[in-house]
Parts: sequence; C-alpha cells; structure tokens
Amino acid sequence: MDFSNLDKQSQPEEPRFLDFPHLPDGATRDGKPVLNKYSSTLTKNHDFPGAQAMLYAAGVPSRDAMKNSPHVGIASVWWEGNPCNMHLLDLAKIVKDAVTKQDMLAWQYNTIGVSDAITMGGEGMRFSLQSREIIADSIETVTCAQHHDACITIPGCDKNMPGCIMAMARHNRPSLMIYGGTIAVGYSKLLRKPINISTCYEASGAYIYNSLKQPSDDGGDTSKTKDEIMDDIEQHACKGAGACGGMYTANTMATAIESMGLSLPGSSSTPATVPAKMRECAKAADAIRICMEKGIRPRDLLTKRSFENAMVITMALGGSTNGVVHFLAMAATAGVPLTIDDIQRVSNKIPFIADLAPSGRYYMADLYEVGGVPSVQKLLVAAGLLDGDIPTVTGKTLAQNIEPFPSLPQDQVLIRPLSNPIKSTGHLQILRGNLAPGGAVAKITGKEGTKFTGKAKVFDKEAQLDAALNKGEIKQGESLVLIVRYEGPKGGPGMPEQLKASAALMGAKLTNVALVTDGRYSGASHGFIVGHVVPEAAVGGPIAVVRDGDTVTIDAETNELSMDVRDEEIRERLAQWTAPRKTVTRGVLAKYVHLVGDASHGALTDMF
Repeated sequence: MDFSNLDKQSQPEEPRFLDFPHLPDGATRDGKPVLNKYSSTLTKNHDFPGAQAMLYAAGVPSRDAMKNSPHVGIASVWWEGNPCNMHLLDLAKIVKDAVTKQDMLAWQYNTIGVSDAITMGGEGMRFSLQSREIIADSIETVTCAQHHDACITIPGCDKNMPGCIMAMARHNRPSLMIYGGTIAVGYSKLLRKPINISTCYEASGAYIYNSLKQPSDDGGDTSKTKDEIMDDIEQHACKGAGACGGMYTANTMATAIESMGLSLPGSSSTPATVPAKMRECAKAADAIRICMEKGIRPRDLLTKRSFENAMVITMALGGSTNGVVHFLAMAATAGVPLTIDDIQRVSNKIPFIADLAPSGRYYMADLYEVGGVPSVQKLLVAAGLLDGDIPTVTGKTLAQNIEPFPSLPQDQVLIRPLSNPIKSTGHLQILRGNLAPGGAVAKITGKEGTKFTGKAKVFDKEAQLDAALNKGEIKQGESLVLIVRYEGPKGGPGMPEQLKASAALMGAKLTNVALVTDGRYSGASHGFIVGHVVPEAAVGGPIAVVRDGDTVTIDAETNELSMDVRDEEIRERLAQWTAPRKTVTRGVLAKYVHLVGDASHGALTDMF
C-alpha cells in the first residue's frame, strides 16, 4: 500500500449541491425582508396546486399564510429508550409554539439516533458513528425536499450534534441548534458519592477483579456485596432526561458548537430539565427570524475562525477524542480547510483547565451552577485565546452574547486559573509513526504521564479483549500495550467506541496497561488511550501486522506512535498479510463500509 495516496482523500472534487430556485437575497415585501425565500417556489401563484392542497391539509391556516409565511423545519432527534433523547419532542413542541407565534409555519419532524451508552461493548455500537450520516442525510432531505426556509435542530446524544451541523452546512439555509441539555448528577448511597454513566463501566472492571467495595475510610457501612453495589450504581447513575454528564462527547460537541456561534448563549451547559432550557427553546423563534431577516446562514458561521474556537474550548475543558473526527467532518462538509495538524497546533497552545469528568471530579451540571460555558468563554476571550468577534445566530458577536453573563466566581474550584492549569497544553495529541502513518488521536491529561512503552498484546476485535478482561487474563505487572484492531470505520464496521474495555481497566486499576485501536474511544474514556489509528487494519495499515511481544511506544512529547520493528520487516509482514473477509455485505453497514473514508479526514461517506 502506498501511504502517500492517503493525501488524495483530502483533495476531493469541489462540493456541489443541488441549486433550488428561491427569491433573491435582499428581496422585500411591503418594505420588509421576504422570509419565505424557498417555500415561495411552492406557494406562489398556482404553479404547484397539489403542494398547496397538501399544505392546507397539513395545517396552513389561511391563504395569507400560504403566500407569505416562511416554513421553519423543527428537527428533533427524539426517540424513547435513551435519556439523552427522550425529552426532545417536548422541547420541540415549545419551539413550534414560539415559531408559530411569530407568524411562521412550524413543521416538526424527527430523525434517528443510537444510544452509545446502551450499545457500548455490543454489536449495536457498530451503528453509532454511521448514525451521524443518517441524521445529516435525514435533515438535508426534509429541508430540501419540503422547501423549508429555515431549520432548527434539537439534538441530544453524541453523534446527533455533528449530524445536525453537517446537515445545516449542506442545505445552508438559516439554521440554529438547541442542545437537549445535560443530565443531573446521580448519587450512590452505597458508595456515598456522586456517580454517572461512566461509573457503571469502571465499576464493571472492579467487579470482575473483585475490588468493587464500599469505602472503608469514612466510618460508614462496608457490608454490602459487589452485586448489591452494582445494583445500586445501575439504578442511580442516570437521573432522568439529559445527555451524559461529564465532558464526554455530547457535552464536547455542544460546547464547541456554542463557541462557534451556532446555538444560543448558554445552550451547552443548561441542564435538560431546568426552566432555563424551556426558555431557550422559546427564544429560538426570535433568533431564527433574525437569521432569516439578516441572511445569516450556516456556512457564514462555519469558518476557520469558528472551528478554531471549537478546538480551543475543547482543549480548555478536556473534551472527547471524538471531537476530532466530528470537527473534521463538519469542516469538510462546510468546505473549510481543517486537518489533524490544526488539532495539534491548537492543543500546543491551549491549557487544560477544567476539573471535569471523566478525568476530573465535576460535571456539566456543576459548571452550570458557577456560570456555565459563557463564563468560561469570557475567561478565554479576555485572555485572547477565544475569538469573541465571530458572528453568531443571534445577529451579535460571541463577545456580545456573553457580555451579560457573570464571570466565574473567585471561590469556584471547577475551572482552574490560566496561570495554574491542570496541564499547560491540551490533552488531545495527534500521534504519527510507523504504527500510524496517517495519524492517530491520543487523550493524555497528564495524570497518566506523557510516555508509555510496553509489549504489544494483540486482539483482532474488541470482543476478544472484553473476553480476556472478563476472565481476568490481563494482569498487573509488566507494561502492556493492548492493540485492538479491525475496529476502524471499514473494519469494524462502524468504528465502535470501546469504553467498556478502557473503563474496565481503570476500574481494575490496571495502570500498567495502555490501549491502542483503529476504532474509537468514548468521551467517558480516560487513561493512556490512543484511537483513530490511520490507516486502519482492514485496509492494510501497519496496525494489521503488529505481533504479540512487539515493543510499542506512545510518546505525547514527540507525538510518536511506533513499534520497534524495522521498516523492511513491516513491508515483509504487509506483503504476507491478506485482507479479512467482510463481516457484512448487505444492509446499512455494508453501504457504510463501501462509502466511508478514514478517520483522519472525518470518516465521511460523501467525499467522492
């Protein structure tokens, strides 16, 4: 395989989308801006009488509304069975009511989702990343086919947010995003401490290695069995509606998108069930009208400057590795040049300052209580690290949006001073080397050190590692680098997250172990972990020929991921390698395997 051919993936044809007839920019009616620029194609005169008949039946109240009112799509990623999404239909109804009161036509619809927490460690997780594309496809389809003039999206779970933004970039009609909000913090009476979804997976490792016990240093009860403790954790980790509470992928993407100007100020840190979230939904109608009147469109906001902001806030707050693959995908969709080298450049200059889970003690709901994301943005803007002059969906700049919010309280301990960070540079590191010529993404907060060398122990699927952990086969002692391969976008298929394994290792306190995969890790993962290895094993990347006992080095100081194997021997091993039989050949995952690109370019399915 000629690895130089990977560069060609970043040089696709110029993006071309369908051109839809619409009224010209700046068109007016009775001295006011015309807002039904796209829907007027269907509703003017009698060119599409069947369309008008259907719209009257669907709820258009009058001829005046038919001819003059703009059509606003309200796309909620609602479905039952997942706390992150189960309340979004209710939020959408508030938005619909507010839009309708603005004399606009509000059309609700839903798209699909996948619960990462429910599917974690199972075959269902293979459907997670590709759900991002389905969400983008769905919203693009409805917006364009129905001739909507604007779009308000309401996502809740991890892949929801980038899917919504990618759709906005494709149809490029006035749009904004309302984040469904974070979940309240859970509490375990038996462990006598706050808990969250990540606790479940880390407790699983402790359960397997017989170290799951009640605290013994506070004079409290220590009589409960590990099964009773697990029951307590499972029943109390998730406290109602809202996305997973730490600086995991959902909150990572929401804070980034708010810092890019695509959601209302405070959206990313306002919890799901507080009255402020309902007020945000009502305010969205005013904001979408402003976007239509001023012609503010998604690609006006999706710029290199706004992506810089997304990366800055992600580094400062300790966001998920998944942010990398999503930023790359969003940028490519919007036609913004962004590479993994930009991720490293920003990481090199931005300090990590937030004591947020998974590596820290606090949660997004706690950040909300001390001022929320706008207060952190004020700190970063004042320091010259965040661009406050970018435009936003409010019609104001980011700096103007956050001006009314308070600064962080002097006595709060959640956000460290810039002069005394947790880590002086970012926690996300881009690694390269003979194990990852096309790049890999490491999450290294500094607590686990910055360099790790160990003997490779190879697993061809995550399930093999999970089985070894369940049997207690991974021991303390010798430094090990666990290689989990054939879990990339094509090989997985679907590039599944591997929180089950990484959390189990943390719970079992196996600090002698690092993890490397061509798959992904959850935003809740922490420890010495490296994912997104490119090229992946399924296409003949060097990770396919790592052998048990090879010495592997992970170095965040030199940004290296390598195995102590000569280049000539790697070529010889690759020459003897044969591609594995495809796991699936029909259905949605088969289509995904056929279309998806590599992780270093966003794992997109439309980069032709």
